Amino acid sequence: MIKQIFLDHPAKVDETYGEHFLFALKFSATLFVAAGAALIHAVIPCMCERTASRKVAALYAKTHNRGQ
Repeated sequence: MIKQIFLDHPAKVDETYGEHFLFALKFSATLFVAAGAALIHAVIPCMCERTASRKVAALYAKTHNRGQ
């Protein structure tokens, strides 16, 4: 059960639990920044015009073929 919960998925993308934890933590932080930029853009449209979309595109590029 523990293996299934904590180790199976990281192994599918060739990572240890620790490596996967750090990757997911950085991913989450990047999404948080992108959300903040989108919020700023919503209030002041001339600011952060492409920040959120650039960050999301960069995340997609990093995860697009993981585990293939």
